[in-house]
Order: sequence, then structure tokens, then C-alpha cells
Amino acid sequence: MAIKIRLARGGSKKRPHYAIVASDSRMPRDGRFVEKLGTYNPLLAKDDERRVVMDLERVQYWLGQGAQPTDRVARFLESAGVAEKKTRNNPNKAKPGKAAQERAEARAAKAAEAAEASEEAAAE
Repeated sequence: MAIKIRLARGGSKKRPHYAIVASDSRMPRDGRFVEKLGTYNPLLAKDDERRVVMDLERVQYWLGQGAQPTDRVARFLESAGVAEKKTRNNPNKAKPGKAAQERAEARAAKAAEAAEASEEAAAE
């Protein structure tokens, strides 16, 4: 049985509240789980201690049993100091879109024209 440590969504529309659970990977997101390991409330401030609450002893037990955390849970574990920080690389995220690139090229061309015109005026 492949166990995952993941988030199960609760709460009402526009008011999410998540349970951190150990679950069989074949079960639905909000379906049956093996054990509840903690909670995550994204509506609280980032520095609030109640935003992420985990039973770290049980999380370490499940990790020892071979459970795989999802990306979001892995970040929680990294901030809690349980898991090693992984390097993430998404170079495409930092690139601007097509329209922004075209505007930047047009701005650069216009600046080059202005610089060339000012050089000619200074030379005369």
C-alpha cells in the first residue's frame, strides 16, 4: 500500500481548512485516510503558530514507513526542520510573457534611438 502524507480539504466555500493526513494514494483527496497528523489553516497570518499544527512524532513514523509527502506538506516539514530543504528550480516562472517581452524590446529600441540621436546632436 502506497502511503502519502497530504492535505484533505475541509471548510466551506472560500474558507478553506485542511487536515494533514496519512492516506493511501489511491483514495480520493477528501476520502478515507489512515491517520490525521495535523491541520493547516491558510486564512491565518503566516507568522501565526496555529497556521500549521502537526504531530511531528507521528509524521516521522510515517516517513520511516515509506510515506511520501506531497509538495505542500514537504514545505511544511522543511519549515519545521523534519525534512531536508530541497532546491527547486523553475526558470520559466521568472520569465515575462510574450506581450511583456515585446514591450521591453520596443522600449529598448526606442531608448537606443534616443541615445543615437543625442550622440548626433552632441557631435554637431
